[in-house]
Amino acid sequence: MVIEFSGRIFHWRGPAPYLFVKVPEKQSQEIKAVSKLVTYGWGVIPVHVRIGKTAWTTSLFPKDGSYLVPIRMSAQKAEKLKEGDSATIRLEVRL
Repeated sequence: MVIEFSGRIFHWRGPAPYLFVKVPEKQSQEIKAVSKLVTYGWGVIPVHVRIGKTAWTTSLFPKDGSYLVPIRMSAQKAEKLKEGDSATIRLEVRL
């Protein structure tokens, strides 16, 4: 499953790296539909992420019926991202 969307980067006091983008409702529902097949516990979803030319592997965090994409510090630096910026994200759910 591959999903692409744009969203605003925000700071959240959760686990490092502290910057996240919320997956929109429609795409969150699509992920939730396959979540039992791919989660490895606590509802987290393993994904490959790409923003611009930077790609990495991480996990989506469930939050308030949606999912949060953590933006790695290396991606923040490589793509010059900061809180309040908009980012286009390509997610590939890993099986």
